[in-house]
Amino acid sequence: MQKQGGFRVMLVEDDRKIARILTEELQRYNYDVTSVQDFNEVKVVFEACRPDVVLMDINLPRYDGFYWCRQLRAVSKVPIVYISARDQDVDQIRALENGGDDYIIKPFHLELAMAKINSILRRAYGEYAAPNGVGLLHIGDVEINGGNNTVKRNGIIIELSVKEFGLFKALAERAGDIVSRDELLEVIWDDEEFVDDNTLTVNVTRLRRRLDEIGLAQAIETKRGQGYRLCLQESERSSETADLSGR
Repeated sequence: MQKQGGFRVMLVEDDRKIARILTEELQRYNYDVTSVQDFNEVKVVFEACRPDVVLMDINLPRYDGFYWCRQLRAVSKVPIVYISARDQDVDQIRALENGGDDYIIKPFHLELAMAKINSILRRAYGEYAAPNGVGLLHIGDVEINGGNNTVKRNGIIIELSVKEFGLFKALAERAGDIVSRDELLEVIWDDEEFVDDNTLTVNVTRLRRRLDEIGLAQAIETKRGQGYRLCLQESERSSETADLSGR
């Protein structure tokens, strides 16, 4: 999903009153809010709406917020803020250990909640993100942000999964050169999952599909028997030619 303009917020809160109050306040600040209704489908909703920040309650039906935070962390580095009535230090420590970025204790003042949310968004995407270019890689008009696994082009941002981003970064760091399949297999290697040559092909296909959202569908070239090569400039020229021929 493409991001242009306001931030997207995913709210995982089973208290309808709190969910309504937070949603109204966030929308007042022009945030696009997706509130989870089926708490068995948190990850499904996350992958569909691709939010910029997640607000996560801990006490949820069936699986708690710690579980869902771990599930989201497996595919994304998006900021996650816990909102919970649990006020013990051990709960806040556990929240951070399970991948959370901040913690808001209920009951809370809306001003404080909004200040924390705005602060974490600034750190992740705004004026405090990747100071002095740390974590950023620029190739032409493409910006690759290792801080949040995003790729930006022409004002449009896409967030990639951990494996998709790893592959794209490996190719981008050697743009124009062929990167061998063995090298790329090392990038997506997972001790808990068997990775073979077909796994690499599947992940490259997924990456190409995501890059299509920012007009870079043809950026990754397949070099049979060798590996893959990232050619951004050639991809841009091909895209311009296609646009002209289609008029």
